[in-house]
Amino acid sequence: MDLFKNEQRIYDHVMQRIQETPADAHFDFKEYAMLAKEYGRLLKQFRKITRFADKTAGNLYESNLELTNKALYDALTDTYNRYFIKEQLERTIKSLSRSGGVLSLMMLDVDYFKKYNDRYGHYMGDACLKAIAEILSGCITREDDFIARYGGEEFIAVLPNTDERGACVTASTMLERIIERGITHEKSSVSNCVTISIGITSAKVKHTHKSENYIKRADEALYMSKKNGRNRYTFMAFEEQENEA
Repeated sequence: MDLFKNEQRIYDHVMQRIQETPADAHFDFKEYAMLAKEYGRLLKQFRKITRFADKTAGNLYESNLELTNKALYDALTDTYNRYFIKEQLERTIKSLSRSGGVLSLMMLDVDYFKKYNDRYGHYMGDACLKAIAEILSGCITREDDFIARYGGEEFIAVLPNTDERGACVTASTMLERIIERGITHEKSSVSNCVTISIGITSAKVKHTHKSENYIKRADEALYMSKKNGRNRYTFMAFEEQENEA
């Protein structure tokens, strides 16, 4: 609805009355006409000011949206970043502790990524990380699940309401799809293409649980995957004593 529709109707009505009023009417016709014209001029100015304000508000909204994206997303891989992990993981734990839900968390690392960078250069290294992020993101389909870049070649997958079995199935799918992509890695000691290692932990969430403990436990499981040959996942049950306040 036009904000000025009613004002324009009044103005049009005034101008029509001016045209219809006899010259010998008992009021100052010229003054009335001048007031009507002034009203019209002010109305046009007000329209311009409002259009400018609307445009400014739109630009501010887009700028704020851009700043929010920069604050929450990793610029290279377009996945969530480390800041988002902390904030969202804490909210997820709080919510699941109330509902008695289960949480699974994965730490994922690109095998021998330093050797990949040394062999192919950082430009190709960046392209590799983008591809890995795309593949990992394609392996999760539920709205509450998310992938985030933890740092360097490390990623985190957070899977609310997913138990050990579900998390392991997802991890197996991730390993397979990375291999299927076939990103050449001549310097890898595991395969002739890029592979990843995964550490997983799961727990029925309690209010005493801390986000850093899930990450720590998944990182310990990741270390075991690397120690046992890489290109695999390892599950380690969440240890309750690590969560006591």
